[in-house]
Amino acid sequence: MRAVILDEPRSLRVVSDWPEPEPGPGEVLVQVLGVGICGSDLALHAGHRRPPAFPWVIGHEAFGQIEVTGPGVDRGRAGQRVVVEPNIPCGGCLACRAGRTSACPYRKSLGFSVPGALADKIVVPAAFAWPVPADWGDCDAVCAEPLAVALAAVRRAMAALAAAVTPARADRCLVIGAGSQGTLACIALAASGISPTVLDPHPGRLALARELGARAPGPADTGFGLVFETSGTPAGLAEAVDRAEGGGLIVLIGQSSRPVPLVTERIVQRQLTLMGSLIYDHPGDFAQVTGERGPGRRAGRVLRACYPMAEAGAAFQAAAEVPGKTWIRVGPASSQSPEA
Repeated sequence: MRAVILDEPRSLRVVSDWPEPEPGPGEVLVQVLGVGICGSDLALHAGHRRPPAFPWVIGHEAFGQIEVTGPGVDRGRAGQRVVVEPNIPCGGCLACRAGRTSACPYRKSLGFSVPGALADKIVVPAAFAWPVPADWGDCDAVCAEPLAVALAAVRRAMAALAAAVTPARADRCLVIGAGSQGTLACIALAASGISPTVLDPHPGRLALARELGARAPGPADTGFGLVFETSGTPAGLAEAVDRAEGGGLIVLIGQSSRPVPLVTERIVQRQLTLMGSLIYDHPGDFAQVTGERGPGRRAGRVLRACYPMAEAGAAFQAAAEVPGKTWIRVGPASSQSPEA
């Protein structure tokens, strides 16, 4: 079968003889139809993150169609259109038993700790292949995983505000960074009735955020009770601290290995709370995304570029440059998609 593999940093190629997987007990074989590209994929491609081995199949934001069910899986699921939840926890550790599967130390991550999804076919546990609502297009389906990241961040932020003795104002909300995660955060916030202000130096990204209902801040626009930092840059975190109101909550979604200079006096004196939000928790967050009334519908509005599998290299270059999200179409358009 075909697969997109990374031979070394910045060296991608498409092969046609990659071994086809077979589903085991409790697993399904998914014919992949499309895979999104995110900042974590770009970091792996650039060599800022290293896979366990080379050559390496990349990609994790996948959707497709169940082709074969393994032993113990309902055969009626064959032919079902699904999105893949690519972070697979052990289910038995303390974090998993507490419902924080995102913190599972034994978690398997497609494309990072185990081979990825940018191939004609992949095998995943049946419980991590989520049925796609009938009115979702392929563009919505390819955005399901990163939207789950954004929804989890909003869910955790609201829980933290609800538990605070003197909660900050969520209606004064700022999103820093209007890349794919920032724009999907806008969609997630809109599902909670919040219209955020968005800060990004890139005019094209800022325009996309405004299309989604966000506002651009003024130069002296501060006093935000809730701030989502999605860029992962030192400058972004500095902006978050500067623009948050006293007692405000700053949620960190973007990641960076670069040291960040922080003036702790500003954080302590203003009693700011900094909270990290990593991916999502199984099964609740994906269940919300793919629910019939969930916000996954029309998430595809953040997409701006699509490439065939044969042009994976160009797709990765575009993902680093094009405002909005880029994805790779692996198979034909789904016959079950409203877009077909």
